[in-house]
Amino acid sequence: MNYRHGFHAGNHADVLKHLVLVALLDAFKRKDSPFFVLDSHAGRGQYDLEGSQASRTGEAKGGFLRLPPAGPGTPPALARYLDAVAETRVLAPSTYPGSPLLVAHALRDGDRAAACELQPEEAAALKAVLAGDPKVHVHQRDGYAALKALLPPKDGATRFARGLVLIDPPYEAQEGEYPLILAALADALQRFPQACFAVWYPIKQRASLHPFFRKLAGLPAKSALAIELLVRPDDSPLRMNGSGMLLVNPPWQIEKAIEPALKPLAQAMGEPGASWRLTWLKQEKA
Repeated sequence: MNYRHGFHAGNHADVLKHLVLVALLDAFKRKDSPFFVLDSHAGRGQYDLEGSQASRTGEAKGGFLRLPPAGPGTPPALARYLDAVAETRVLAPSTYPGSPLLVAHALRDGDRAAACELQPEEAAALKAVLAGDPKVHVHQRDGYAALKALLPPKDGATRFARGLVLIDPPYEAQEGEYPLILAALADALQRFPQACFAVWYPIKQRASLHPFFRKLAGLPAKSALAIELLVRPDDSPLRMNGSGMLLVNPPWQIEKAIEPALKPLAQAMGEPGASWRLTWLKQEKA
């Protein structure tokens, strides 16, 4: 595996993924009972936007760095995302957080998280970023195997009734990743059926996703919601035109929290033809 997220840190896909992640964490924190977060492909946790990898591609300049500061008219979900990112940059203003660092900042005393990263160099960097935080355990291991090993979650004698599982693979062979995701979800839903699963996916041409969505709708989950942001029309298979977050068993009314933030994101980061949409692939009957 040669993928290094440092080249893409802070791009439009990170913005969508992390805005949805922060909204999910906020939804979980509305209840007092503790919850568990599993990040299957965690990366190094924090990225220097002025470092060699990020500066070589400059993708953050078309993503996070194009977002205006929060103001009176900023949708709450977007304002919360900006605040959450700012909290991680207090001591390192040139950096952008990965998902495990955002999770670590959101956890309460009773909550726990596991962050999995297979690449030794990235895993070592992640351990350094999260050093001293007893609420988060870093595992140098394959993320799909971790779903089998760590679900259902427990911490000592504590068993968690609630959980959030983030699946964010590198998609080095895009078409080959979907069967792995489907198999992992099918197994994880048996192990931890009450969990919410959040799957990030790239969009080149949306039509290519239809077989994946059809198979996913057949899994034994109560509901599945696709949240998508395209920064340009999906008319080329040669570039990432947008991305999506697929939420399996999402928290109640999460779409109402997230949808108002999508238009400002498209306006800030998009080219002509930018768009967004929320689509229920499967919806629980009232």
